[in-house]
Amino acid sequence: MLTIYGIPNCDTMKKAFDWLKSRGVAYHFHDYKQSGIDAAKLKAWNAKAGWEKVLNKASTTFKDLPPEAKADLDEAKAIKLMIAQPSMIKRPVIEIGEQVLTGFRPDTVAALEKAV
Repeated sequence: MLTIYGIPNCDTMKKAFDWLKSRGVAYHFHDYKQSGIDAAKLKAWNAKAGWEKVLNKASTTFKDLPPEAKADLDEAKAIKLMIAQPSMIKRPVIEIGEQVLTGFRPDTVAALEKAV
């Protein structure tokens, strides 16, 4: 089964939910603002997708960080930021089989179409 991670009140998440529902794809939703996320899960995603794709640098939460918090960014620092403020995690993160997909762009949709 596919697991989709994110928050429910996000336009990109709504597009992903609509896409999955329109194709009858069963999924489990993990709201990481309500249920949290741990370092082990983030490390696993980073190993498959790269921390640069998991961390959402375009988020308002990330942009509002002080410059010193964004300086010298590496995986360990990114994980600490994402645990402290899950809004900095790209939405959605989709686990399907061994794949980890981030965001909901044409390349994500193409990968999903092959996997479902």
